[in-house]
Amino acid sequence: MLIYGKQPTYYIIDNYPQKIKTLFLSKELEKKEYSRLMKMGFEVKRIPPNAAQTMCKGGSHQGFLAEVEPIKLVSYKDFFNYDFVLVLSTLTDVGNIGAIVRSAYALGVDAVIACGVKTLPLEAIVRTSTGALFDMPFALEQNIHTVLNDLKMSGFTAYGADMGGTDIREVSPRSKKALFLGSEGEGLSSRVSSKLDEVVSISMVHQFDSLNVSVAGAILIDRLRG
Repeated sequence: MLIYGKQPTYYIIDNYPQKIKTLFLSKELEKKEYSRLMKMGFEVKRIPPNAAQTMCKGGSHQGFLAEVEPIKLVSYKDFFNYDFVLVLSTLTDVGNIGAIVRSAYALGVDAVIACGVKTLPLEAIVRTSTGALFDMPFALEQNIHTVLNDLKMSGFTAYGADMGGTDIREVSPRSKKALFLGSEGEGLSSRVSSKLDEVVSISMVHQFDSLNVSVAGAILIDRLRG
């Protein structure tokens, strides 16, 4: 797995150096910093900027690239003893998913389940989450209805985001909960919404269509954590 960009690369350097196989640098560093990196147990290679650009296929690498161990997906069934699980329904935009993972980790969500998709580009999500995906248990499960039923059977209260729901400020969150977020275009399906314990929304001061799903997700996560 190739990770690039200064922030995600340094997140892994500082938190998971053992996962780095090779660090590629296409810019000069201060001698003290270069010496520190050389002593961390992974290979450090200097490469020219054009080689770095080729490796990341034109992405913004900022002079830092790292070959790291791949993210290990887990089964969502491992999450049944957790207190706060986030479920993403048919989200595919890696920018939004990464931002959601970053907020979820910062605000105390225990795990994330991505539903309705067969695969996701995990390298890109590591980058857009600024490395937080390495800290967040993450599962892929195609059938959201199976996930919803299993979570409810395991004692989770299921909340879902929809503009027609109860104002989140009026909700008293349960200690064991799962928050379902739909895609920006489609939202949650009526079949999923009908099985939720409570549909919640964010009341806005000024009239507007909706908030970006990553922004709305962060607000709802913060309000539901109690």
